[in-house]
Amino acid sequence: MTKMQKRLAIFLPSLAGGGAEKSMLKLAYGLARRGYALDLVLARAEGPYLSAVPEQVRVVDLKASRLLFSLPALVGYLRRERPDALLSTLDYANIVALWARRLAGVPQKVVVNDQNTISLTSQHSRQRRQRLIPRLIKRFYPWADQIVGNSQGVADDLSQITGLPRSQIQVTYNPIVTPELWEKAEAYPNHPWLEAGQPPVLLAVGRLTAQKDFPTLLRAFAQVRQMQLVRLIILGEGPERPALEALSGELNLEPDVRLLGFVENPYAYMANASLFILSSRWEGLPTVLVEALACGVPVIATDCPSGPREILAGGQYGSLVPVQDVPALAEAIRLGLNGHIPRPSRESWRPYELEVVVDQYIGLLVGQ
Repeated sequence: MTKMQKRLAIFLPSLAGGGAEKSMLKLAYGLARRGYALDLVLARAEGPYLSAVPEQVRVVDLKASRLLFSLPALVGYLRRERPDALLSTLDYANIVALWARRLAGVPQKVVVNDQNTISLTSQHSRQRRQRLIPRLIKRFYPWADQIVGNSQGVADDLSQITGLPRSQIQVTYNPIVTPELWEKAEAYPNHPWLEAGQPPVLLAVGRLTAQKDFPTLLRAFAQVRQMQLVRLIILGEGPERPALEALSGELNLEPDVRLLGFVENPYAYMANASLFILSSRWEGLPTVLVEALACGVPVIATDCPSGPREILAGGQYGSLVPVQDVPALAEAIRLGLNGHIPRPSRESWRPYELEVVVDQYIGLLVGQ
C-alpha cells in the first residue's frame, strides 16, 4: 500500500478557538502535504477555526448535539471509511474514540492525545463529567495503541492518573511554528496602541477563564502602571469577561486595558508588543507561549504545571514567575520593560516546527 492510499483521521469535538484545535489543524495540514488522505472528523462542525481548515483536508461532520452523542456516527465512520489510524485529541473525545473503535470492531490504530494537566483540569472544573475524567482515563486509556502527551508534565500526570508506566506514554510536542505564522506576524496589527511612538504594550492571549488567571495579570499591571506609562491588551473570549471588566474598572485601569476578544491574527500583535505574558494557573503545553517566542517578543510566564518551564528551558528563554504571585509578576514586567529579558533565540521554538512534529506523528500513526 502506498502512502497516497493511506487515510488518516483526526477526531475533535469541534473547532472552538483553543490551542488544541489550532494545533490539530496545523498537524492535519502537515500530514496532508505529505500525501496522506486526511479526514478531520468533528462531533459538530462549528467554531471560529472552521474557516481555517486547509483545502487538502476533508471535514467529516458527525452532526452530534453533544460529544457523547457522536459515538454512533463515529462508529459508522470507522466501519465505512476504515482509516489506517485515528488520532483523537482532548480527554473526553479520547474516551469516545476508544469506545467507537471497540464497537466498530475494525482494527484501526487509535492514538489518544492529551493537551492539559488532567488532574488539575478535573479538580477545577464545575462540570461533573470533567471531574469523572481521571477515573474514565484510568479505565479506558489502556485500550489505546499509543498514548501521547504534549509535554513532559502532561505525560507525567497521565502516568500518575492511569497507573500506566511512564515509558508507555510518548511525549510529542504540538506543531506550532509554521511559515504561515511568520507571514501573519509581518502583517500590520490594526490597533493604534501598536503604532510607532506609543507607550509600551503588554500582550496576553487566551480564553477568558479561571485557568488563565487574568485577574493576577491585571493586579500586577496596576502596580507597574503606578510607576510608568504602559498599556495592556488581552486577546481571547470567554465566561470571565464580565468579572475581568469589573476588576479593570475597580483598579481604574480602563483607559489602558483592552479586552479585544477573539482575533483572527494574534501573531501581528505578538510581533509588535513589548512583552508577552502568560499568567496561567495550569496548562498542558501553552501554544501561545511558543508562538510568542517564534514572533520574537520577550516573554514572561508563570511556572505553572505544566509546559512553561519546559518551553523556556528553566528560564533560559524567558522569565518564570510563581503562580498567582502579583508582586513577582509586577517585578518581572518592570525588568522586562527595562530590557532585562532577552528576545528569544531560534533554539527556543525549533522543537515545535511543523515539519519536525509531522515526522514524529507519521512514526506514531503509520510506523514510518
